[in-house]
Amino acid sequence: MKDLKIVFMGTPQFAVHCLEEILRQGFNVVGVVTAPDKPAGRGRKLQESAVKQFAVENNLKLLQPINLKSEDFLEDLRKLHADVQVVVAFRMLPKEVWAMPKNGTFNLHASLLPQYRGAAPINWALMNGEKTTGVSTFFLDEKIDTGAMILQEEVEITPEENMGQLHDKLMHTGAKLITRTLKQIEEGEIKSTPQAKSSDLKEAPKLSRENTRIDWTQNLQKVYNHIRGLNPYPAAWSILKNNGEELKVKIFDCHKEPAMHKLPAGKIKIEDKNLKVALQDGFLVIEEIQLPGKRKMKIKDLLNGFNFSAEAKFL
Repeated sequence: MKDLKIVFMGTPQFAVHCLEEILRQGFNVVGVVTAPDKPAGRGRKLQESAVKQFAVENNLKLLQPINLKSEDFLEDLRKLHADVQVVVAFRMLPKEVWAMPKNGTFNLHASLLPQYRGAAPINWALMNGEKTTGVSTFFLDEKIDTGAMILQEEVEITPEENMGQLHDKLMHTGAKLITRTLKQIEEGEIKSTPQAKSSDLKEAPKLSRENTRIDWTQNLQKVYNHIRGLNPYPAAWSILKNNGEELKVKIFDCHKEPAMHKLPAGKIKIEDKNLKVALQDGFLVIEEIQLPGKRKMKIKDLLNGFNFSAEAKFL
């Protein structure tokens, strides 16, 4: 198919890189759909999505619907006469939208589907200690992340990799997978297959206050995976009990120190300007932390002005 007309839908930086690659490969993007501007920060200033900023800079036709089922939006979308729609990190689309183009609508998902369906696949792959993950393109249907598979590419997870690093790796791999998928559609060679059925599916639910809290009763590797899977965003957290106060703190960079000891889980040990937290099979050495209302800081800087009591511990 010559001059494939593409509508791109996405919101964060991950999506921007994918859109950039589509344009770099010479594809014809006739429109971009992204989230409405939202108030953010203390001043509640309206903040534009990363995709909107990129679309405006590149003079792309932009739509920012509040309601994806509104007739005004659907009419604006129809006028673009898209042959295919590409979705990256957007929101769930109604059938009126995803069924509109003659070649359908496909999504990029940052996992090897059917594993890790859901909102936070990169975080959960790391939190669960996976050694590989990947990216998938698939056609949208009525359910979330269940449509017919088009292409997949596996990506190795290195032992110390955090969420930010894996995010960027998958972003680059995913952008190339999208353009490979578009080339297949353009050449009329697209083939899709139903997702494999499995009784052992791991989910990637939305991250919440509850599932991002650190459980210090788990072993060293599990706690380490939990923290790196949430670093830098949204960050693992814990309650620090110190000098009669309880503070909610976020923990970022850290490393493992396997050891035999008799300290209770969560007990803090300050040693050689290091902050170590006792776990059942060793210590977690925290390198970067954020106290309430403060910026994140290196532990050596924190120890210059913050006093840990002898009884200090993480709950």
